[in-house]
Amino acid sequence: MPVKIEIYFATYCGHCHRAMRLLDQKQVPYERIDVTHDPERRAWLRDVTGRRTVPQIFIDGRSIGGSDDLHALDASGQLDEMIGETKLSEGNH
Repeated sequence: MPVKIEIYFATYCGHCHRAMRLLDQKQVPYERIDVTHDPERRAWLRDVTGRRTVPQIFIDGRSIGGSDDLHALDASGQLDEMIGETKLSEGNH
């Protein structure tokens, strides 16, 4: 079963775009949630993750952190284990 990946980002955020590039390279579908002008959703993220920064990335509902955390998971091989056989199909993300 495919994993659900969500990335909460801001349009001006270089770390957000770096994280999305990695997911694009992995060819996995993910949902982009723009919080650039959404203080309510940013407050929710802060409450849920304890962090004020973006991106905030969730895999199957579990917060895995930001871009550096995503890249660390990739470097250790854990990201591939988490995403399994999930692959991008036409039009996803």
